[in-house]
This record gives sequence, C-alpha cells and structure tokens, in this order.
Amino acid sequence: MAKRTFSTLEIFLIFLLVLMTAITVALLSLLFITSGTIENHKDLGSPATQSPPAPPGSTAPPAPPGSTAPQGSTRTQGSTTTQSSPATTTPQPPLFQNFSGYHIGAGRADCTGQVADISLMGYGKVGQNARGILTRLYSRAFAIMEPDGSNRMVFVSIDIGMVSQRLRLEVLNRLQSKYGSLYRRDNVVLSGTHTHSGPAGFFQYTLFVIASEGFSNRTFEYIVNGIVKSIEIAHRNMKPGKIFINKGNVDGVQINRSPYSYLQNPPTERARYSSNTDKEMVVLKMVDLNGSDLGLISWFAIHPVSMNNSNHLVNSDNMGYASYLFEQEKNKGYLPGQGPYVAAFASSNLGDVSPNILGPHCINTGESCDNANSSCPIGGGSTCIAMGPGRDMVDSAQIIGQTIYQRAKELYASASQEVTGPLASAHQWVNMTDVTIWINSTHTAKTCKPALGYSFAAGTIDGFGTLNFTQGTTVGSPFLETIRDQILGKPSEEIKECQKPKPILLHTGELSKPHPWHPDIVDVQIITLGPVAITAIPGEFTTMSGRRFREAVQAEFATYGMQNMTVVISGLCNVYTHYITTYEEYQVQRYEAASTIYGPHTLSAYIKLFRVLAKAIATDTVANLSSGPEPPFFKQLMLPLIPNAVDRAPTGKTFGDVLQPLKPTYRKGEVAEVTFVGANPKNSAENKTHQTFLTVEKYEATSTTWHIVHNDASWETRFYWHKGLLGHSNATIQWHIPDTAQPGLYRIRYFGHNRKQNFLKPAVILSFESTSSTFEVVTT
Repeated sequence: MAKRTFSTLEIFLIFLLVLMTAITVALLSLLFITSGTIENHKDLGSPATQSPPAPPGSTAPPAPPGSTAPQGSTRTQGSTTTQSSPATTTPQPPLFQNFSGYHIGAGRADCTGQVADISLMGYGKVGQNARGILTRLYSRAFAIMEPDGSNRMVFVSIDIGMVSQRLRLEVLNRLQSKYGSLYRRDNVVLSGTHTHSGPAGFFQYTLFVIASEGFSNRTFEYIVNGIVKSIEIAHRNMKPGKIFINKGNVDGVQINRSPYSYLQNPPTERARYSSNTDKEMVVLKMVDLNGSDLGLISWFAIHPVSMNNSNHLVNSDNMGYASYLFEQEKNKGYLPGQGPYVAAFASSNLGDVSPNILGPHCINTGESCDNANSSCPIGGGSTCIAMGPGRDMVDSAQIIGQTIYQRAKELYASASQEVTGPLASAHQWVNMTDVTIWINSTHTAKTCKPALGYSFAAGTIDGFGTLNFTQGTTVGSPFLETIRDQILGKPSEEIKECQKPKPILLHTGELSKPHPWHPDIVDVQIITLGPVAITAIPGEFTTMSGRRFREAVQAEFATYGMQNMTVVISGLCNVYTHYITTYEEYQVQRYEAASTIYGPHTLSAYIKLFRVLAKAIATDTVANLSSGPEPPFFKQLMLPLIPNAVDRAPTGKTFGDVLQPLKPTYRKGEVAEVTFVGANPKNSAENKTHQTFLTVEKYEATSTTWHIVHNDASWETRFYWHKGLLGHSNATIQWHIPDTAQPGLYRIRYFGHNRKQNFLKPAVILSFESTSSTFEVVTT
C-alpha cells in the first residue's frame, strides 16, 4: 500500500508518545533493582492460605423486619500479610485400582487479584484501569490419574488474559515444594481464558511490564495462590470415575475479524471448510463411578471481548458467564464460586475470532467498514468498531455466554463416547528465535528474533489502538523510524530481512534493557488422555493456523500408530507470545500478522516442534527428549507506577458510612443502588479477611436470619470504586434485581479494607464492614 502521511496533530501526538516511552524506559532502568539478574527459581516461598468460603446460606446477625440496620461500620483489625508457614504434604489415601476409568479430581479457587489501581490486561489501552468488580475470577483445575497411579496430569483453566512465564515457573516451583515430582513441567498445563477484563501486572518481560504499568507482586501472589490452591483441591478430591467426550458446532456467536487475511489462504484449502471460523466445541464430561457429575472442560474458539475497552470492572467476560451458568446449574443451593462441581470453558484457536457478531461499522456514519484495513472515511481505524448482539456490553457477554453454555449443556447431556487409554505427556523448552524449517526439499527458512509491526499499534475492530495506525500497513514511516532509532536504537538488517514483509515498529528481540522485552525461550507441550491430545499453545492461533496445526499433529500420531486422535488446541498456555498466523495471512500484515512476533514461518516452526512431541509419545521415547534451554526468572522487577496511599474518610465520617441510601421499595428489573464511604479495594488483595466486597441478603422470617443470596461473583451485582483526592473514595454497590428474585425484605452489605499509617510507623491494613438500610422487593 502507499506510504502513509501524518497530520501535524498526529506528529505532535506521536512525539509525545515517544517522549513518554523514553521517560518510561528511563524509569524502568532506575526502578529495576537488579537489571538482568536471573536466578534458578528455588525456594521462592510457600503459597499463602485462604480460609474456606462460608457455607451456602450462611447468616449474619438478624435485625427485626422493617428496621434500619446501623449505618456505621464495624471495624476489625487485619494483618498486612497472608503468608503462612510452609504446608506439609498430606499422604494420599490408598488407591482403589480395580476399575476401568481414571482417578478424577476437580478444584476451583479465587484468583481475582487487584480490582483497583491496576491496568486491565488485553486491550493495551492507556487509562483502562480497574475501578471495581463485576465478577470474580477463578482458577479451575482438573487432576486426572491412571487407576494404578502410574501417570497423571493437571489441566488448569484460569480467568486471566494469558499465562505468563513467570506465573508458570512460580506455580511449578510451589507444586514441587509440596508434591515432589508428582506435578511437573511436562504434565501440568496452565491455560488462560483470555478475558480482557482481568488485572495485569504478573509479567516479567519488559514490553508487558510497560503495558501493565509495573509488576504487581500483590496480584501475582493472588493469582499464583489461586492456581496452586485449585490444584491442591483437585488433587485432594480425586476419586475413581469416567470421562466422556462429545463434539458439536456452536452457531451464532462468532465472526472472523480479519476476513481479508483469511482470504489470502489458498482457495483449495478454504474450500474444505464451510466457515472462516472454527465452530466446533469439544467437551470432556467427568463423572464418578456412580454417574454423579464431577466437572466439565470445554474448548471453543472465541475471543472473550464482549466487554470492550471502555470497561473498568474486573470480570470473566462471555466464557466466564458460560462457566457461571453451568456451575450454578450443577451446584444448586450454593453461591457463585462455591460448590463441588467445576466447569471450565477454555480457550482455543481464537486469534481472529470475535464475539461481536453485528460486525464492524463506522460509529460516526453507520456504514460497514469490513474492508482490508478496517478503516472508515472519517476517523480511520479508530472509528471502525464491531458491536455485540446486546443492548450494552454486559448484555452482549451474557447473550454470547448463554448460547455457549446451552450448547455445552446439550453436548454434555448426550456425551456417550468414553475416553479410555493411557496418560502420557511431553514437554520441551525451545528457543523460538532459532528454529529452522524446510520450505521444500531444497530450501530452508528460520524463525526470527521477536518484533512487532505497525499494525500491532492499530488494534482490531474489537478494540482500536491509541494512535490512528491502520491495519494492513506494509510500509514503514521514515519519520517514526527516525524517532524510534534515536530512542531505542536501530533494528538490525538481519531482523528486518527476517521479518519481511512486516515493517518493524518495535524490534523487541533486540531490546534487553532493563530486561528482555519478549521471550526467546518458549514451552511446547502435549498431554494425551487416551485418544485425546491436548496441545498447549503459547499464544493465539488464527482459525486456519489451528486447522493446519491440528491436521499435522494428528497425522504425526497416525504415522506412528496412534490413529484417529482428537487434537485439542488449548490456547494462551504457559507463556505468552502473541499471535500465530499462516504464512499467507502474514503477507498482508493485519493486526494478527503484525503481532506474529517470530516472523512469517512461526506456524511452520510450531508444527515441527509439536510433531516431535507427538512422535515421542506415540513411540514411547519421551525420555529421550532433551528438556531444552531453561527460561530465565528475573529476580527483581519494576514497582507499580501507582503507589500505595493512605485511605481517609471525610471529616465526621468513618469507612462504611452510607452516603447515598437505598430507596425503601424496588420492583423486579430495577437497580438497587447504595453508596458508602469507601477505601481502596486493592487493599483487599493483600489482606483477605473478607472473601467478597458485597453481599445481598434476604430476611427469612421463619428463622429470623439474613440469608445471603448474592455476592460479588454474581452477575447481578456491580461494585464500583470512585477514587477521589488525598485518599478519599466512595464505593457504590448495585443489585440488578432479576425476575427470579423472591419478594421480601433485603439489605446490602459492604466489606472493605483501609490502609492506615501513623507517623514513622509501618502501614497497617484494617478491615471494616457496613450494612445498608432494609428495603423491600415487590412484584408490582
């Protein structure tokens, strides 16, 4: 395409952006305590422990019907640390071995982390930070073992944007401390659902640290503890059972957001498929030997971006809503996030798949912008936005999630094909910057050092970039390159040649201050469960990339005697490396191609590497595989750019006091809203005295108790935090009263933590709670 010119305003904005980048890099160099320090990742501490959730229907002290509860707050002092003494390994009970099936355990644990003063991970939009919570985030783990205990595996689906290398290394370290060699790098898969509404801050590579505005140890520990706890629960819950598999299409929830790229693939290849997205859902149903339900894992290709980049509430998006519905269905009488049944809706080859099914339109004219550059005549790419089917983004997430849940429910109910056979696993670390592949019988090609193209900065129709870059850019800007070269240095001729036709915006593979900007060492991993092969992909395959990959791995298994394998792509696993397009899609350099960091032959390299693992499993030669070069674990990382601040209540008020009371009466379908004197919610990720920021409680006259009907994991509630000046803040709680609500008396409770610091003394975090006035829900 022709070279792009920039307006005076855009040049000024770009100059400011580059200036900010230079300042950020300088701050990074100053704030990193140890630059380039790597350690062996040993003895990094034991996981913190959490008290178990309150049983369903737990009660609070009663108040007489019709009375007004105290408007003040009840204060208890909480510790500023959640670290406990090292856990001791509990011996497993004797195994029951004489049965057909597997030992199966499922576990779920909270991994929400900070819900304020932290960036949300996914869109990379400046200013999109967390300001409250719509739903909690969970880690869902499944431990599966052969009857004789000889081989086992763990699959974990986590409500986060992606799994970082630092998360995985820390989780593996803690599992080794607790279980020895039971759970290892080869038989543990960690997969992110790819919600774009979870907290950032848990990465170690510099590009992601900058995007996260620092490393948040508070959130990192919270997520690690949640993952480890979910695995511990699954391990403890293992019992003899059976697994069944089913597959089926899901219609009406996807579009391809880069159809122009998809059309670059050979016509003969495209003719083999009826759609430009993968519609098939794979479901694993887990039951005990009595047929009682234990859990579900579903894999389906869709981006959890129904919640767009204007959202500020932490939530699990459409796939999380599917999990919520399935678990509520199976865990009758339990609050969300509680109960024994676990349903994971995991990611797959979602790279070019959007849930915003109304498609891209120019928001200023209404005309379609489904073109090669996703650009509008007025406003360019920043006004070309795809919309979901609902009246707002929450409604869209629920509509998409409901459809996915309903189809999974049907497949689960009709699943009859039992999964049988041995468990096996294979893993290697590989240097993805130096993989050689054969193009044909005489010519080879190599992967590249990481780099991001111009279209990376353009974003997508699900969330445009901060500056007005355009998708499909194949020619660089001399002006921008001059500024980049002055700040970051010139990219080498080698990386420019290797990455062609990508015009390089950021040569991240050649940037190492204060730490490398992108990973070189990447995990490749396969776990086989009888005829099912779970491939752990460290990024986002596009639709056609996933199809080629599945076909190649299945053929490799078949070559060595394992026929008719079901190859499952599990996305966003173990370490994040952005996107993987086909060679043909790479040539037109839309967002996904510009974000294929290891160059045009990345997909071919992954196919080669995973075929090696498949062959090793099929020929029982996994023991002969080399482990590969171990990835780094950087000892110290940049502190968050948003500092901790002391919380303050207004004069004459205390934390939890009601500022805006509820009305005395509400109808179904209305929103009950109350505002309290608040404190920074990030304190609650450090002191976990309370398991929720809110409860909605109904008065039960027969028992004269208040019964909890909703918590902050419920999709019917919202918790908004409004940050003021000098440590002042408010907290607003909403209950969107559903049609299923029973008439009667209700109240809303707020649970928080405030940071207090006296002169020359360390800060302490104190817990408090408060209760609204009583209100009535009526039918008319």
